[in-house]
Amino acid sequence: MPTLQQFRYLVAVSEALHFRKAADQVHVTQPTLSAQLRELEGKLGVQLVERSRSRVILTPVGAEIARRAKGILRDVEEITSLARQGSNPLEGTVRVGLVQSLGSYFLPLVIPALHATYPNLKFYVREGTAADLQARLDQGTLDILLFPLPAEGPDLRIAPLFEEPLLLVVAHDHSLASKAEVKRADLRGETVMPLESGHRLHGQVAEIAASAGAEISLDYAGTSLDTLRQMVATGLGVSLLPALYVRSEVEREALVTALPLDDPQPSRKIGMVWRVTAARDEAYEAIATLIRETLAKAAPEVRILPPE
Repeated sequence: MPTLQQFRYLVAVSEALHFRKAADQVHVTQPTLSAQLRELEGKLGVQLVERSRSRVILTPVGAEIARRAKGILRDVEEITSLARQGSNPLEGTVRVGLVQSLGSYFLPLVIPALHATYPNLKFYVREGTAADLQARLDQGTLDILLFPLPAEGPDLRIAPLFEEPLLLVVAHDHSLASKAEVKRADLRGETVMPLESGHRLHGQVAEIAASAGAEISLDYAGTSLDTLRQMVATGLGVSLLPALYVRSEVEREALVTALPLDDPQPSRKIGMVWRVTAARDEAYEAIATLIRETLAKAAPEVRILPPE
């Protein structure tokens, strides 16, 4: 019978399409990985991988087996997690994924309350792009996501958390800096700098810029909210930043000026996402409830979203 380890090797190759990279991913040598894949092919009686010097391709049956192996490995991880947690699902480690445009300012607001309420619950945090995080959630290497909504997928449970405004940020000497509120028409002809493509916020900012007659910067995009703030401060362009980030990072330093846009004020919704098959379903609901309660007290800038 195939082993779980052999399935892990096959999944790694299906993702990397490169033997050395796959071997690094599963922390074995390349000869070990290759030998185990050949043994797996022998057990199953079918070729799984086409090998050549220039590339690695999964056969059609190999791709299908790799897809099903991901599900098997995810289920095994859920079983292991269920056994680890014992009688208290709010103990142990939760692997959290969150988009890069959220972590730096959001976690400091909620981690103290989570730790005080659930002192035996630990959080492993990984930042990434939306597509990368969703793939890791599907594979079972992350347990929950703190994520822009909507989140799509038939096997996802979604707990809405909050909605935060997006504020215009400009250099202090910009012609708009003295306004109490900026009309969209005021942005016509301005250069708006977004995050790099791949971030959900990139597409949202691009839509707002287009509707206002502004130009999206094609030459310069931010790798993080902090780099956007620094570039705006030099007069390279203007940008739109989340309100909680503005409170955390913008207001405490005299680098840029943050201004609201006229109604309808742009905003983004953030939720918590996990697999419907997760062993800790009730625990994740409790975490989402505590996050809402914490933000309701600590973050008047946001609107708390009701549970679905």
